[in-house]
Order: sequence, then structure tokens, then C-alpha cells
Amino acid sequence: MEVELAQELGFCSGVRRALRLLRKAAREYGNVVTLGDAVHNRQVVEELSGIGVKSIVSISEVDSQVVAVPSHGLSKQNLDEIRAMGLSIVDTTCPRVERAQRSAAGLVKAGFQVVVFGDIHHPEVEGILSWTHGKGRALRFPEEMAGIEGSLKSLGILSQTTQNIDAFAAFASKLVSMHLGTIEEVRVVNTICDATKKRQEAALELARKVDLMVVIGGYNSANTGRLAEVCASTGVETHHVEAAWELEAEQLKGKRIGISAGASTPDHVIRDVVVRLKNIES
Repeated sequence: MEVELAQELGFCSGVRRALRLLRKAAREYGNVVTLGDAVHNRQVVEELSGIGVKSIVSISEVDSQVVAVPSHGLSKQNLDEIRAMGLSIVDTTCPRVERAQRSAAGLVKAGFQVVVFGDIHHPEVEGILSWTHGKGRALRFPEEMAGIEGSLKSLGILSQTTQNIDAFAAFASKLVSMHLGTIEEVRVVNTICDATKKRQEAALELARKVDLMVVIGGYNSANTGRLAEVCASTGVETHHVEAAWELEAEQLKGKRIGISAGASTPDHVIRDVVVRLKNIES
């Protein structure tokens, strides 16, 4: 068995920044809650819980004077409600996500109908849309725009930060071409994170050289799921796992294996997978 790691994988700068802020807050305040998981990785959430940073589902569960904003951000409404309660806020929102939020707000202010390429159910997308004041919507496919052609004179298009750049380009191009009859002005803002793009490119390059790809990261991690999709698109056998113990020996022996990992996957989890693979071969 040969094992090769992608050139870009694991924690991005935004996640490292978020964890640094949360650890500092835990030392200073002792008890901190995050509205939603701080990052989309089970191991990280468990580790944070061990130092006093607890994940909650809704504001009604707040039992601390300190509330942390997850790295993928919160909606404007949530932030306003937390401030109205007089609570302290530790904002770990990734700067790239903040840029997407500002872009959405700026487009609306300039008179654009906003479309976000992404998953409407993802917290990041919900947060971005909250800055459009009802003048934005999230789509996965251009065809979902049907029925509101009359509002498309000025169209602003941006993306969930963890989407694939080629998919975003194809989406924007098709959306515009479908509505050229009514559109007078289009503005496309590339809000895809550089770290996401680099990890996808590195995973794609490696996937083309190996027999099997292992993509490590949370099952609820959008960027990890996208990495797995990118790898699988090459036709190579691809396994998305959260932890080393999920790997089955009979699937792996004698193969050249490539490893990639999502931007919220800890270094030690990646090391555990490498060790597991070496133990399987021996």
C-alpha cells in the first residue's frame, strides 16, 4: 500500500482563528456557548466541550453570559437578539463568510435581486440571506429561479464559500443566459474561499493518480462533502470518513491511497487515519 497526502488539506486559517478565539474565551470566562456547532466537525466540538465551550441549538438554551458566533456565521436576526439580551459576543465568523455577508448587503443596497449559489439549509447560507432583507434567495440549480422573472432587471450572484468554483461559474452562466430577456444588469461576486478552492484542486490532482481516495471530515461539513464529490467526479473510488476506525481493511490492501481532509478536520484525526492505513498493510 502507498499512501499520499494532498498538498492542501485540513484546518484552514479561518478555523484555526475560530479555535484560537474560543480557547481564549474559555480561559477568560470559563463558560461559553456557541449557537450551533463552532465548526462542522464532531471531534472538534467534543474537544471544545471539554474546556467549557458548549454547543446549543437555540437562543432559548443560553445559560452563559458569553455567546460565541460559529465560524460559518449567524443570521443578522440572531445577532440582534443576542445583543438585545445584553450578552457578550465572541465573534469567530470566518473573514471570508463576513465578506459574503457584506457582499449580499451591498448588492441589495445597490438595488440588485440577490441569488446565493448554495444550500438553503446550511447555516452559512441562512446567515448570508439574512443580510438581504428578504431580497435574496438560495438556489442549487438555475431552473429554481422560475416564476419571478419580473424581478430580475438587476441580478447579483454570489456563492456559499465552500462551493466548487467551476460549478459556481456554470451556475451563474446558465442563470444569466436563461433570463437575458429581462436582465439589464448583472453583478457576479466570487465569494468562494481560497482555502476551499486550493483543497479541491489538490484533491482533484491527487485523485487522478491513485486507486482510492479517503476524504476525512465531518459528515455535516459542506466543504468536506464537496471534496468527496470532486474526487468521485474523476471516477476514482472515494470514501468519506469522520474517523480512522471507519476504514475497512479489505477495501484498502494493496492499493495506492490518496488522503484529503476538510477545512475543519483536526491534524490529529488525519494522523490517526495515516497510522490506521499503515497498520492495515502490516
